[in-house]
Amino acid sequence: MRTKTIAGNWKMNKDSDESVQLIIALKAKSPGFSKDVRVIVCPPFTSLALAKQLFEGTDVAVGAQNMHHEDEGAFTGEISAKMLTSVGCRYVILGHSERRQFFGETNESVNRKAKKALQSGLIPIICVGETLEEREKGITEQVISAQVKGVLNGLAAAEVEKSIVAYEPVWAIGTGKNATPQQAEDVHRFIRKLIGQMYSWPVAEKVVIQYGGSVKPENAAALLRQPDIDGALVGGACLKSEAFNQIIQAANPA
Repeated sequence: MRTKTIAGNWKMNKDSDESVQLIIALKAKSPGFSKDVRVIVCPPFTSLALAKQLFEGTDVAVGAQNMHHEDEGAFTGEISAKMLTSVGCRYVILGHSERRQFFGETNESVNRKAKKALQSGLIPIICVGETLEEREKGITEQVISAQVKGVLNGLAAAEVEKSIVAYEPVWAIGTGKNATPQQAEDVHRFIRKLIGQMYSWPVAEKVVIQYGGSVKPENAAALLRQPDIDGALVGGACLKSEAFNQIIQAANPA
């Protein structure tokens, strides 16, 4: 049985003081946290250690939004997996569409990062998704297939089982648009079948596949009821404690 997994991607929002305020507000909603739902909060690098400290004693895990594939070196402005684990990170988002769009990340670079994350004890949340143009051309499955094969290239079955895949239709991120539950389920099911072909069906059945694309309290329950949607990678709604808590509650099987 796959655990519903809700991750909040704060993106480039919240300084240290604002992070404290948001985390305190989230903890005040702690009845929404449950061992039956895996909750991950991904603040900016500057708030990672703070978040780890403030969430101590709860079931909330801390994740980063990116990392470099090398351990150390002359990579000004970059952060290594070792640096992330040293402040208590357990997860890291890799290959988000904004990283691909604005910073030139590719399937190959995301694959290198995923391998390093897993070697370092981090669980990668690996993002894939098509643009509006690609969807309108009817090539969603071709695009998703190339991305999944590229980002998982060379990973062992046990590594894939540990990883999280996040399907984020690029056309539904920060636009207010959203894939219908059936549209999202269709792609999730395609990804699971593809992983089954690449590895085995038992491996595919263990992989958590999240949906990310304007997830809100209003649509979370309908999305999370789909059999192959195992959680959500939440953007804007995770910056509001009440909204994020409602999404967590929507994932709670109880």
